[in-house]
Amino acid sequence: MSTLRNRRGILGAAGVLGFLVLVEALGRLGVIDPEIIPLVSTVLATTVEIAFEGEFLSNVGDTLLACLIGLVIAIATAVPAGLLLGTVPVIERSVRPLVEFLRPIPSVSLIPLAMFLFTESQDAKIALIVYTCAWPLLINTMYGLSDVDPQAKQTLRSFGFGGMSIVLRVSLPSAAPFIATGIRIALSVTLIVAVSVELIAGGGGGIGNFLSLAGSANRVDRMLAGTIWAGLIGLAANALFMAGERRLFHWHQGSTS
Repeated sequence: MSTLRNRRGILGAAGVLGFLVLVEALGRLGVIDPEIIPLVSTVLATTVEIAFEGEFLSNVGDTLLACLIGLVIAIATAVPAGLLLGTVPVIERSVRPLVEFLRPIPSVSLIPLAMFLFTESQDAKIALIVYTCAWPLLINTMYGLSDVDPQAKQTLRSFGFGGMSIVLRVSLPSAAPFIATGIRIALSVTLIVAVSVELIAGGGGGIGNFLSLAGSANRVDRMLAGTIWAGLIGLAANALFMAGERRLFHWHQGSTS
């Protein structure tokens, strides 16, 4: 499995490198106007340059802080809600229509409402991150509970354990890999939501604010460099979480996907 993963990584890196070389060559040959789309070498140099700028690092910190706070709040609310809905069928049937109605609503379409309800852009950003992350956490928690071995729960009942004890001793540990997958999915969208709010709402800090200022100054190289760093941060966060997920839930088949 590791050999296959390494081979895919090498092929992926080769593909990216080939694409960058091609775009650089097209720019130097004049096929692509460097005034409109800067040379790859220029963008990469700017990417390294802004990594040492205090202003850019401060913007990155603002975005990551909002992502972290929003994700923690989403976990603290959606996982218990999923446990409740997954263990009490009557409540689940009552709430299911509301969940199915709200879940498909794009978080970007709620940015104007969030800006109206929250005076601070950071609060609006966190609220939309919570909203977006809550759904994969809620659904995956409920799905994980449906996968729990009923015989294990029945065994605890026969020994006199109550409902809460069964949830904590059997249901929650069995559903943990599914919850972890929900967290990974939520983690992948936090940065997207945060940057989208920063771009549309304007003001405050964040990577989106950095991109807006770069665009206003007609610095396409800085815009692309900021976008590259946003992508690298997202890739690094996902890779770190997947590594921890595989280590913690190596016994579960879905943890290696």
